[in-house]
Parts: sequence; structure tokens; C-alpha cells
Amino acid sequence: MLSADPLVCFAHAAYRLGDRARARGLPLRFLEVRDREALEAAIGAVEVLVVSGLWRDALLEKAPRLVFVQSISAGTDQYGKEALRARGVRLASAAGVNAAAVAEHAMALLLALARRLPEAVRNQDRRHWRGMIGELGLREQELGGKTMVLVGLGRIGGRIAALARAFGMRVLAVRRDPGAGSEGADAVYGLDALDRLLPEAAVLLLACPLTPETENLVDGRRLALLPPGALFVNVARGRCVDEAALLEALRTGRLAGAAIDVAREEPLPESSPLWSAPNLLITPHSAGETRAYEDRVLDLLVENLARLRRGERQLVNEVV
Repeated sequence: MLSADPLVCFAHAAYRLGDRARARGLPLRFLEVRDREALEAAIGAVEVLVVSGLWRDALLEKAPRLVFVQSISAGTDQYGKEALRARGVRLASAAGVNAAAVAEHAMALLLALARRLPEAVRNQDRRHWRGMIGELGLREQELGGKTMVLVGLGRIGGRIAALARAFGMRVLAVRRDPGAGSEGADAVYGLDALDRLLPEAAVLLLACPLTPETENLVDGRRLALLPPGALFVNVARGRCVDEAALLEALRTGRLAGAAIDVAREEPLPESSPLWSAPNLLITPHSAGETRAYEDRVLDLLVENLARLRRGERQLVNEVV
């Protein structure tokens, strides 16, 4: 049971949740930590934890007062749901707070690949004015009229579908439950249809959660089903992709280009061959970052705390 004035802990290496809570005059008693050591030292007194990457299930052993975890991230695969449930700790995700940002980032990555912007930046750095290109296959691409196979059609995927269609693309979406709606895609299918859709995909874009069904979803076999010259974008999770197979597809030219905002190991090690892969654009899991992020998480937190105080069973974005 939540107390009348619970101690809230904001735990994130970068986000300024405390600053925003203070600036908004929110009636919260809180502390803020930036690393795992500080979190471990503080967790014993905390009833409400607002966290994402600093979470470890082992914290539960040191958190006798913990009642509620508000995840800062939309994904919750880092949390041991059964361990939380066994301790009676509620968990809610931040699903939706960054949907627009991730969708816009995904399209930015796709446009950067299609318009060869990484090459343009490299040329600018070395003050080189590239000449006009005679060979058709090496020129910039247009998105209009091309087919995107979009895996994942939740809040983020639905927004991506709308943006892609605004560029004149045909969007074939894959989701776990195709009966849940098309969310603006031209057609929607179950995951079992992915293999037969891939040969139509000028663009394959992942915006799905990490589940047992989506882990290693894109492997060498599926990359080989794409037409030559296809583009690949991943704003889902790194473990949805076989990175060795992705590297091979880029090195052989099977893929014209790829862009990833996520990796199997984050931060991406300096030794990773992904850094030097040809025609690969990497962003550091920054797709969801936006100047409005803290405020949107705080809005969720305030609403969920109000529901807990009222004894309501259903939380916004409830997971546990």
C-alpha cells in the first residue's frame, strides 16, 4: 500500500526528471540518483522508483518498502515480472511517451539512407564536392511508390505507417494480432506471413517489442529473402537482429544500406565490427529522446500515483 507521502527516486544517468518535477511544482518528495551504486544505497527507503537502464532485479532484495516502479522506457524486458509480482511490486511502462519521436527518427534514418546523407557529411568533412552519378544503381533513391514491410504496429509502428504513407509508400505491416487493426497501413498480416512479404520489401523496418517470437527475427535467411538493393532500419531492439548476418549482407552488397538505433550490446563496444560496416548508419539508442520526454514520464507517474492512492486496480500502461 502506498503511503500518503511516498519517497520517489528518479534513477537515470542523464534525464533530468527531478529538475522538471521541481520546475513544475509537483507535490512529490523525491531524490535523484545517476548511477547504480547510488541507487543501491538509496533503494531501502524508496516506495516509488522511476527507472529504466539502472534497474536490476537484485535491487528487490534491498527494497523492503518498494511499492511501485514507473519505467522510464516503453520496453520492459529488463524487468523480472515474476520477481516483481512475487514481491507485490507494481510496474507500469512508459509506452507512448516517445512514439512520435521514435517514428520521426525511423523516417529520418530511412531518408538519410535513401538520400545518401552519411556520404554527404563525410564529403563535407573533407571538403569534397561529389560529381553527378551516371550509374542509376548508385544514385539517391525516392521513397514514393516503394513498399515498406513494417514489423510492429503499436503506437510507434502506427505512426511510422502514417509517415511512410505520407511519403507515398505502400506499407505492409506485420503484427502479432492482425485483428487488432491496420493503424493506417495498407494491409496487416500475422508474423507467419513475414517470409512471403519480404521479397516485396524495398524497405524492411523493425518497430516491434522484443519477445521470444521476435528475438533473432531478422537473420541471414530472412535477409536473403529481401530483393537486392533493399534498405533495413531497426528502431526495435538489438536482439531482434542477427548482427553477423546483417554485417554479411552489407559487406556483400545484398543490402544497399542499413540504419540501426539499437544493438545487442549497448553501449556498442569500440571493437564492434558494426562501426566500420559499409553503408551502415548508427545512432546511439537516441530515437526516443526528445525535449518533452521528462514531462511525459512525469505525467504518467502523477496519474499512476493518483490511481494507487485511490486503490484503483488498473494503472496506465500497467505491466505488473
